[in-house]
Amino acid sequence: MIRDGKPEGFFYLDHRTVDMKYNIITDVHVTPGNVHDSVPYLSRLDRQMKRFGFEVEAVALDSGYLTTPICKGLQKRKIFAVIAHRRFHPTQGLFHKGQFTYDSERNVYVCPAKHELAYRTTDRHGYRQYASDSNHCRTCPMLHKCTRSQNSRKVLTRHIWEDSKERVRENRLSKSGKMLYR
Repeated sequence: MIRDGKPEGFFYLDHRTVDMKYNIITDVHVTPGNVHDSVPYLSRLDRQMKRFGFEVEAVALDSGYLTTPICKGLQKRKIFAVIAHRRFHPTQGLFHKGQFTYDSERNVYVCPAKHELAYRTTDRHGYRQYASDSNHCRTCPMLHKCTRSQNSRKVLTRHIWEDSKERVRENRLSKSGKMLYR
């Protein structure tokens, strides 16, 4: 395994699931050290539900599990999910994605200067790409806060399951979500 700030070598990860009500470890799963915690999560959850007959109503997870496949998988299983907010550090001086408004009816993003970023394509990982019109952007007084690209075009991505992730974020801020996560 090679990770920044970690020694090189052969490592493993021990993934544990704990029942909140009784504080009992209900599952232990070992993976190579380079397998992210989120990768085996849904299959381990399914295994426990099948093996023990658990009727899982809600889960509380740390920020490492805030991925679109997990959010979509939990929604599909009708499980109320609360996942900690992942802190990110946008490029200093530039608008961050949250400052752009997504219009789901028209499938476009709208920038802070009220210009649209139109849908262009979806990559093989499920990310839709939205791009601004560089003709509008070149003359925009906010260009320096929007992008540093040579062609004066802002590009944003949105996963096809992003709405599932947004629901999980809303859950975290709800009264029951705050209580569960605590």
